[in-house]
Amino acid sequence: MRDITLEIREREFFTLLGPSGCGKTTLLRMIAGFAPLDAGEIHIGGKRIDRLPPHKRNIGMVFQHYAIFPNLTVAGNIAYGLKARKMDAAEIGKRVGDALTLVRLEQYAPRWPHQLSGGQLQRVAIARALVTRPDVLLLDEPLSNLDAKLRVDMRREIRDLQQRLGITMVYVTHDQEEALAVSHRLAVMRAGRIEQLGGAEEIYRRPANLFVAQFLGTINVLPGVVARREGRLVRVRVGGSEWLVEAREAREGELLTLCIRPEALRVVAAGAAVAATEACVDAILTKVEFIGALQRIEAALAGDLPLALALLDDPQTNLAAGHTLKLAYDPARVIAFPGAP
Repeated sequence: MRDITLEIREREFFTLLGPSGCGKTTLLRMIAGFAPLDAGEIHIGGKRIDRLPPHKRNIGMVFQHYAIFPNLTVAGNIAYGLKARKMDAAEIGKRVGDALTLVRLEQYAPRWPHQLSGGQLQRVAIARALVTRPDVLLLDEPLSNLDAKLRVDMRREIRDLQQRLGITMVYVTHDQEEALAVSHRLAVMRAGRIEQLGGAEEIYRRPANLFVAQFLGTINVLPGVVARREGRLVRVRVGGSEWLVEAREAREGELLTLCIRPEALRVVAAGAAVAATEACVDAILTKVEFIGALQRIEAALAGDLPLALALLDDPQTNLAAGHTLKLAYDPARVIAFPGAP
């Protein structure tokens, strides 16, 4: 970790997002007390906790591989932490019942872990972490072992649970879609540092640098040179095409890297009008991929620069390789970074 200064708000669903090895799990383990600090402090609710052992921090943690005890029933797994705290049996029974209700597993209390599905095991792990009523719940890649459909269902359940309980959650994932779907705010990490901190929409639409732009979803990256200024916009040469972008500080001849999301481009039908706020560029269609609700389109700008588009499926659209496309876009949705890619 290097120069990490981070404030997570009370009752916030906060996500640490980044590629493998960037330090997000290490940071989570530092909060939990499973990894030492070289310097700095950690506070929860105004109380310094980094000098406390893990069991005195009042933090719940859900691990990537569940860490369910195979020799205990579902109820036994959930009760484990309460028994370690020497609570009386009546209070343990009440808390275990409440936790099972929270994760909708009331009827599974007597079952053994080998009798449960992956999604059910994950709910048991969450219930076990919540039953001690922690100040903060930490989740380390909790859905990575589930199939794609179950991942979507479980992330929705975790987000709904966080909203119902009003608990502070810190969530670690390398899955960009997952992070965008669940987070109030997120921190994008690289090599032990936070590259950008903010809301999901803010980071997706206004990335701080090229790394964040490329890591968070698909994006077209185009090398360009400023040709001239046109009012508040500048015209940028990209290969054999020209793009209008908002770049207030750019000067003629300066190198820029332009980034635009595939969904920010639209195909203009023959004879159709273009909005006054839009600009246009031509491209040759090279490939169409049908994936149900969307069509993914690969095209080439003049100079053979590749360009990706994403369009809602429309049975009336007749697109085929080799066609020339007129593409419209809002210059405000083109992100310009100084320098070459």
